[in-house]
Amino acid sequence: MIKILSLFSLLLLPLSAAAPDATTPAGFELWTPAALAGAGKLLATKAATDAHRAAVQQLSSFPNEYFLFVHREADGVVEWHETEADILVVQSGSATLAVGGTQLNGETTEPHEKRGGTIEGGIRQKLSPGDIVRISARTPHQLLVEAGQQFTYFVIKVKGY
Repeated sequence: MIKILSLFSLLLLPLSAAAPDATTPAGFELWTPAALAGAGKLLATKAATDAHRAAVQQLSSFPNEYFLFVHREADGVVEWHETEADILVVQSGSATLAVGGTQLNGETTEPHEKRGGTIEGGIRQKLSPGDIVRISARTPHQLLVEAGQQFTYFVIKVKGY
């Protein structure tokens, strides 16, 4: 038994020695549930006074992707991104995602982005905490939040399409 414990200690020694000198790799990010919960509370406060009943915080940005945290208390507008895919990770609340079909009467709000109008066709999908959704570039989408409800989600915007 002592031999096994000694061997186990020798195996752990390199790990314990490396930990104090270790540096965080470039580009490493960690968003804990506690940190996101705190950020969600701040966003809810901001959304309460926003005309669109929404608040967004950019968490980080890299050459190929960037990260947002969003809180909504009302419907979003129809969105269409020519060069970015969206990955949504639902944190809390519920909403209905209208996705696909054709965006009608959207306006270019910045290069490669259209907002507004309506969606003709497509599908509707109910979203709840823990759901993860990928929306391809060039796909119209809109989040619909029922009156009195709240919806908080993490967004990974993947660039380069």
